[in-house]
Amino acid sequence: MTTTPDVSPAFRFPGRWMEGTGLVLGPSLILAGVLLRMGFGDFFPDQLAAFAQSPALMTASYSAFAAGVVLLCPAVLAVTRRIGASRPRWALWGGALVMAGLFARVFHAGVNHLAAQLVDVQGLEAARKAVSDQYTSFHIFQTLNVAILVGWIILAAGAWRADAFGAGVPGTVRSVALGLMSAMPLGVLKGTGPMSVLAAAGLCVALVPLGVEILRDGPAPRWWAYPLVVAVAAGAVLLGVAG
Repeated sequence: MTTTPDVSPAFRFPGRWMEGTGLVLGPSLILAGVLLRMGFGDFFPDQLAAFAQSPALMTASYSAFAAGVVLLCPAVLAVTRRIGASRPRWALWGGALVMAGLFARVFHAGVNHLAAQLVDVQGLEAARKAVSDQYTSFHIFQTLNVAILVGWIILAAGAWRADAFGAGVPGTVRSVALGLMSAMPLGVLKGTGPMSVLAAAGLCVALVPLGVEILRDGPAPRWWAYPLVVAVAAGAVLLGVAG
């Protein structure tokens, strides 16, 4: 005979700190990643040339963007929960599509990393040829392109209908700003254009204030959380340098 385990009504995954951190740092890192690669061409030949010309800058740019995408996962869960309190269907479809799109962007980040390593290991021309030869090849995440484009619009509409960002003009502005993320270019080795900056800035306008609100709404973390975060961050940096 099986029994259902007790679930504390106070438990919420991933929790206030993960949600708030994701809401603040996710959009901020995406905006930083977009701004760091301004001034280079939008498409893969120019992006690969940028890796050859400024490897540290481009690595920082693509790393910040990838980290921001990962941190958007708990951020989206927080927004979806607020929408779901009154508009569960909008929360379900918007949240599911946006999360699927984020997974696709993580896949793209892996391809970007490999392409950058090809520049370093085999040279610029060999990397360009390798990327060009496979650029239109099929992969399963191509099926999520629609989710990347449409998910943010549905989530933004749900946020507006549910007053997830507050009622009135401020809430409407932030909902529209959230929907602008649908304009972020998708795919491999995409540079920065006006739409990229607009989408990333809109994401910051929509989510960062909510993250600050969530982080303030409750007790401070235990004393040991601060050195633990510092130790984990330092270890990640050292492992990255060693790798």
